[in-house]
Parts: sequence; C-alpha cells; structure tokens
Amino acid sequence: MAKESIKLIAGNKKAYHDYFIEEKYEAGIELYGTEIKSIRQGRVSIKEAYVDIDNGEAWVEGMNISPYEKGNIFNRDPLRRRRLLLHKNEILKLGAAVEAKGYTLVPLEVYLKEGRAKVQIGLARGKHAYDKRESLKKNDMRREAERDYKDVYRG
Repeated sequence: MAKESIKLIAGNKKAYHDYFIEEKYEAGIELYGTEIKSIRQGRVSIKEAYVDIDNGEAWVEGMNISPYEKGNIFNRDPLRRRRLLLHKNEILKLGAAVEAKGYTLVPLEVYLKEGRAKVQIGLARGKHAYDKRESLKKNDMRREAERDYKDVYRG
C-alpha cells in the first residue's frame, strides 16, 4: 500500500482561535484549469471564507484563488463561489446541524492529495471572548512547560 502524498497549501489558524471545531470533513473542490494551476503555486487564501449549504449543494464562499499569471482570458473571478464535492448524506447531515443547532461551517485547510485539490471543512461552534482568553492562557502554559522541559534535558 503506497503512502498518500499530501501537500498543505493554505491553513486557517484563525478558525481554531474563533471556533470550537466539533467534526472535520474532507471535500473536493470544483475548479477550472487556471485555478488549479494557481493553487499548485500556493496562491490561495481561506482566511475570510465560509461554507454555505444551498439547494442540497455545499459551496465555499470568500475563498480567494489569485488569477494565474499565464492564464489570460481563461482566468475566473478570484472570489467566485466554488462547489464542494461531498456525499449527499454528508451534505444533508451538515445542513441539518447548521440549521438546528447554530453551528457554522468553516474551511480549515486547502491541500493537494494525490494531485487533487481538497479542502478540509469543520463543523464549528463559535467561541465567546472568555473562551478565547482561556485558550490563549492554556497555549501559553503549554509553551512554557515545553520550554522548561527543553532547558532541563538540554545537557
């Protein structure tokens, strides 16, 4: 069995700061030729993006794929809606969670898996300000403990 080749293109650290991520899903992205070339160059941003369920289809909105410089007339709008490729039962499950429980769907990372562009989306619940402070405090304590551990065993 061959090892899967995954190359991370873009991450969304802000999503982990602003939301509690309950579940993660992998979805393909419906792209045009110049868009995948631009993604392979790493020219994509998902900082302001979100996922919307509309008429039984999942769409990512606000994902910025910069125009491919050699693409001329074939380039598309960098901020256009792009359809996500998920199984129908996954879309229905996510749509029900977003409608009923007040969750939201956020893209977490964009990566290439065996030559195909994939996006990892998370079913997320928003954090309050005190939750964010608690997370920052916990990360600082973890970082401090790692630093102390490194100093003790540095020999």
